Amino acid sequence: MAKTAPKAMPFEEPLFELRKKIEELKEYTKTAEVDLSSEIKSLEARLAKLESEIYENMKPWDRVQVARHPNRPTTLDYISILFEDFIELHGDRSYGDDEAIVGGIASFHGQPVTVIGHQRGKDTKENIRRNFGMPHPEGYRKALRLMKQAEKFNRPIVCLIDTKGAYPGKAAEERGQSEAIARNLVEMAGLEVPVISIVIGEGGSGGALALGVGNHILMLENSTFSVISPEGAASILWKDSALAQTAAEAMKITAPDLLEMKIIERVIPEVRGGAHHDCNKQAAYIGDAIKQSFAELGNLSGQELIEQRYAKFKSIGIFSE
Repeated sequence: MAKTAPKAMPFEEPLFELRKKIEELKEYTKTAEVDLSSEIKSLEARLAKLESEIYENMKPWDRVQVARHPNRPTTLDYISILFEDFIELHGDRSYGDDEAIVGGIASFHGQPVTVIGHQRGKDTKENIRRNFGMPHPEGYRKALRLMKQAEKFNRPIVCLIDTKGAYPGKAAEERGQSEAIARNLVEMAGLEVPVISIVIGEGGSGGALALGVGNHILMLENSTFSVISPEGAASILWKDSALAQTAAEAMKITAPDLLEMKIIERVIPEVRGGAHHDCNKQAAYIGDAIKQSFAELGNLSGQELIEQRYAKFKSIGIFSE
């Protein structure tokens, strides 16, 4: 993954201004015969305190912004670090190949696995090629083909979720977008191998859920998982997408909220400031979480995995008869 300077989020601007001031003082100290070490030390202490205050008290809208960061690591970034001998497989054997979803076989610490995930682009050209990470029906059918292949060869499945949602265009609807998503939900519920779904960025609507029927659902600390975007919810509820921040707080779409509601199993910690600050370190955190889930699910039989998955989703929500 190419190293680029992280772009400041609005809530991070005080930090970037303070870091800039510290760098200016350090440069001035090098060129002028003035000792500013005490001033620099004072500012660095202030910076450390401010970082703790900001990053340890992030609001839902702050997490939404971090989840959407343009430099946030993608599925292929994590695959290249976490897995060995990855072989990408293409096509749904029915219509074509959707580059908004990537998948294939790999090795995780010597164990054969199938890895599938949404893939965004790193620049405008790649985003257009990958449809900004919004899959067409053939993307979900490719994912299902790989899942059934994994079941045939008894390979655990790791799904990395990062999409605004399934593509809502005319062509996608003509090719059966809703049917493709619904079929994935049904088929994933009955898989006889462990399925671990990890939200690494945005987990939007049915586009995310089509890879999200897992025995374990894990989320990165600054990721989101929701039925609709905050902007979409605000437009529907209050006829004003500018109220997205209010919607984000009301919708309970962040990892801590979903853990509290027992929709996900674990929150994977992020490096301070977000995964885009250190992809390798973040991948190590994800790898530890995958190992933990494999250890917990590895001794279950196929039928037990199905029953565990069924019980997990049946328990979500509050209802009365």
